[in-house]
Amino acid sequence: MRVTFRGKDGFEFTDALANYIEAKLTRVANYFRHPEDLKVRVVGSVYDAEQIIEVTIPTKKLLLRAEESAKDMYAAVDLVVDKLERQIQKHKDKINSLYRRNEGLSNLFKSNEELDIEGLNAEIVGINLVKTKKVELIPMTVEEAAIQMEMIDHDFFIFLNKETNKVNILYRRKKDHELAIIETEYEEG
Repeated sequence: MRVTFRGKDGFEFTDALANYIEAKLTRVANYFRHPEDLKVRVVGSVYDAEQIIEVTIPTKKLLLRAEESAKDMYAAVDLVVDKLERQIQKHKDKINSLYRRNEGLSNLFKSNEELDIEGLNAEIVGINLVKTKKVELIPMTVEEAAIQMEMIDHDFFIFLNKETNKVNILYRRKKDHELAIIETEYEEG
């Protein structure tokens, strides 16, 4: 596992904090069949009195992401690692099944039999445009998009629908927390 650190808003990672984060992330890496291939991005920042940590783990077809904040950066790290583990535990069987069915690939995550679950659990906007983000449109089904949205811990997800070949936006409705889709259309002329 290769971990890169980036500080924002004046935040700088100390060697002690970086070592602590790398040690904690080994818990997450233990879920993967090939943890040596993981490229993990860690971003730390400070906003008012809150210390914010964001961890992103991109894989070939899946983006795992979590963000947490606390008064202390070490506490925020503990929270974000716990969140990542919960995301993986909740979705790993479904993701492995999708990988096998759709791509003919091996499983991304280890099976329950390969994991020491008990051991792992024991450790356990305004008007001004302020940011522009580019999104890679990956063809996927609605089910795959729903899983991906959960994995990055967002309320929406933009993807290229495999079935319609159109850009879709999957989002969680505020009133009932159910999922809904916006289907895009484009007419030239």
